[in-house]
Amino acid sequence: MLFALSFVLAAQDSDPSLLSHQRDFARGDLSAKLAVIESAAEEHGTTMGVLYAQALDFSLANAELLREEKEFNLLTAASALAIGTSGYVQALPSLWRVFTTFRDSDIRVAALKSLSILGKGDAQITENLNNFLAGQNKLQRSSLAVDADTVYACVEALGLLADGSSFGPLFSAMTSSYPDRIALKAAESLHLLKGDYKRFLVDTIRKNPVSEKNAAYRAGMDNAGFSASERGELSEAALSIALSFVPADAVEASAIAGLRYAAVRTLTSLRWVRSAADAVKNFYIVQTDFEKNVATKDNFIESIALLGALSNSEAAQALSLQLGLINADMERSQTFDRDILLAVIDALGALGDKVAFDYLLYIGYLDYPDEIKAAARDALNRLTW
Repeated sequence: MLFALSFVLAAQDSDPSLLSHQRDFARGDLSAKLAVIESAAEEHGTTMGVLYAQALDFSLANAELLREEKEFNLLTAASALAIGTSGYVQALPSLWRVFTTFRDSDIRVAALKSLSILGKGDAQITENLNNFLAGQNKLQRSSLAVDADTVYACVEALGLLADGSSFGPLFSAMTSSYPDRIALKAAESLHLLKGDYKRFLVDTIRKNPVSEKNAAYRAGMDNAGFSASERGELSEAALSIALSFVPADAVEASAIAGLRYAAVRTLTSLRWVRSAADAVKNFYIVQTDFEKNVATKDNFIESIALLGALSNSEAAQALSLQLGLINADMERSQTFDRDILLAVIDALGALGDKVAFDYLLYIGYLDYPDEIKAAARDALNRLTW
């Protein structure tokens, strides 16, 4: 026989229906065995765990001989799927062996669905799936073939298991150029993980390659569950990390600048006040980059707006010096950039620091348009003494 009965029938008080299904399974050919599993799953799904375990053991014992048989694979997939609804956690070792033994996509997907149910709280199962997904991610990034359905099911299973240790492989899956459905499922699964999600993202921004730093920041900003303070803390960390990062080439420089710009926009909208030193440092960097035509005017105006959102004398000093440079250019060449000048004036008015008084007052003595002079008078009225 292909399969030798390797279990002892339960005691006399066992479920007669279970015993009947077990006997029918043991005696039947592949078609009959499959019919037994399908019947049990349809009629008694949650009480037949022992039967499904019996079927998994049969599949493992005969894998080498029968893996090319269609009915054998259908039987294995049906058993792997059914055991998840039974709650029969004793079958976890066999279920994992089925996943690693078979390469058939339907079998693996079925096993993963059940592992996501029976494996809750089992650190070894989670670690196994983490390692599997990490390996698939490496293959994907090396442009080697992976089974998309299996990867998708693994990503989904890790989300359902919800262990914080899965952050790394799931985040890597989200950024590994998989088809969109896998990337989106990875993002969804990340949000289900237990633990400090913000800390996971900060660690990724700090340690991972530049492309993943930006992806981690976007993931945080796209997280509808984040509060304003969490967004501010993540943006503050992203700006600080970006400012200290030394790019290896022009591509990295452009990408890390993009991270800074994105963080600045969020911090400005939140009026986040704890990042004053980094905001000033960013302003001087963007100021230099703008003069070199590396940063855009919008980038420069955004750096100005962030300073205006802070209650900080160093920010007021930096903007006052910028206004002094603009006034000097106007006095010398009668040229100025309207958008930048208004941004500086508005930011100084928002800061209300009296250090800007002389610079704002001097605007009235130069040949600026009335619109600029009116803005300067308004800013002067907002200064505190």
